[in-house]
Amino acid sequence: MSHRTGLILDFGGVLTTPLLPAVLAFEQREGLPQGACLTALYKDETGVRITSDLERGAVSQTEWNTFAGKMLGVAPDNLMGRIFGDLRPEPLLINAAAAARRAGIKVGILSNSVGLAPWDLYDGYELERLYDVVVISEHHLMRKPDQALFEVTLKMMEMSAEQCIFVDDTEAYVQAAEHLGLAGVHNQDPKQTVATLSELLGVDLSA
Repeated sequence: MSHRTGLILDFGGVLTTPLLPAVLAFEQREGLPQGACLTALYKDETGVRITSDLERGAVSQTEWNTFAGKMLGVAPDNLMGRIFGDLRPEPLLINAAAAARRAGIKVGILSNSVGLAPWDLYDGYELERLYDVVVISEHHLMRKPDQALFEVTLKMMEMSAEQCIFVDDTEAYVQAAEHLGLAGVHNQDPKQTVATLSELLGVDLSA
């Protein structure tokens, strides 16, 4: 069996703890009904559009905060930071990525942006130091699952799709990567994801 030699990781929900519990905790703190954020921002047509625009860098996080605050009926101040304030690093996958790099695997990040100011999702994670390639969607005016954004990432990795694995907590993005020839891993349980990656890369990433 020939093993893949490149690893591309989503950020939020892969290198961090899951997104949904953080959102639910925010709703509880704000006195919102459970599922309010999902309904307003990911099921409402206008909400979907402005969130997609944010990921492509077409609107700022401050503009998104203002829009989302009105949709949810809450204060807009640092709203994105308040929604995801409970996110924490996911040590199993952060350590697995480091183990992969020590074994000579090239490791990149491909993340859909939530804007970088006033709240920076990536602050404290030292992405530029710890990973070989970092692709944040807004810097390229595209968003996952755009094929061209995967192609940009592969070009920066200097690797083919057939050499790489892509890990994401959103199944549709995993499927988009698989369509291009990458091996896809849908992250639902970090321990299982590490086991799957260890098999695909031929390296024990749990050590």
